[in-house]
Amino acid sequence: MGERIVIAGASGFIGRYLAEHYRAQGATVRLIGRSGADVRWDDAAGIRAAVSGADLVINLAGKSVNCRYGDAERAEIFRSRLETTRALREAIAASDAPPPLWFNASTATIYRHAEDRPMTESTGELGTGFSVNVAKAWEREFFAGELPGTRRVALRMAIVLGDGSALVPLMMLTRFGLGGPQRDGRWFATTARRNAGTFHEFRARGGRQKFSWVHIRDVLGAIEFLRAREDIAGPVNIAAPNPSDNRTMMATLRRVLGVPVGLPAYRWMLEIGSAVIRTETELVLKSRWVLPERLLEAGYDFAFPELEPALRDIVGARELLRGTASR
Repeated sequence: MGERIVIAGASGFIGRYLAEHYRAQGATVRLIGRSGADVRWDDAAGIRAAVSGADLVINLAGKSVNCRYGDAERAEIFRSRLETTRALREAIAASDAPPPLWFNASTATIYRHAEDRPMTESTGELGTGFSVNVAKAWEREFFAGELPGTRRVALRMAIVLGDGSALVPLMMLTRFGLGGPQRDGRWFATTARRNAGTFHEFRARGGRQKFSWVHIRDVLGAIEFLRAREDIAGPVNIAAPNPSDNRTMMATLRRVLGVPVGLPAYRWMLEIGSAVIRTETELVLKSRWVLPERLLEAGYDFAFPELEPALRDIVGARELLRGTASR
């Protein structure tokens, strides 16, 4: 009999990738979500039945942070993470057959803006501001209470690269000749944005903000590796061991796509553009410098430790799918 795996919040590209993989391996995969899932979030009894006897629970639920951080959006970003995590924790606590392992999504954004040194699980400094406060509250909710029969691992994921990730719009911009670095600069701050912790302070110059990333295959690889390591619990950085910076990443993407020139985007352009498309400049201007200390010390072997092969793999797969669809 195959494994039974529960994936919550599987509507995003990471959740779909994991669900497809485990189903292909013969596992029974049950989904928890808002719509189109096997169990809805408002069905406490259904959630408890889903997690009882499961071999693995993976929670990826949470509103996308790729939005404008207005009052309603900020509240929903918090609510969608905390309430879903709490619902799973209460269901597992009430289960007669709790799952042995629960992975909960977290984010490498929990660390401060870092240009001076990399952040690891043991030496990293947590940051401040709205996004960091979300990450802190999310992990507090996840690790709250006693679950003696369930090992808990928080996946502090860097920017995940894959077909469907933030890489796709960057590819489109690059093909239109706009694939230069995203350059930080000075910008005015309103009192409201400072109070909300959503204003990005100017620090990194010339597109040198660090870019920590991970190929989606290594998200799966890390999950499978950690499943076998019963001695590892708590927060784990899910990031490739060789981070880049924004300038280098965009140059690498241009090279992979065969686009010789890319115009840079300056802070004023990014602020205007982000307001128009309802997102935030922090997503490209914060310097995320994260290393996977615990994975490396435990002996995990990354499938894609370097950026260019990772980008070539993703772009090549997209081109292959596009060619197949056009036939």
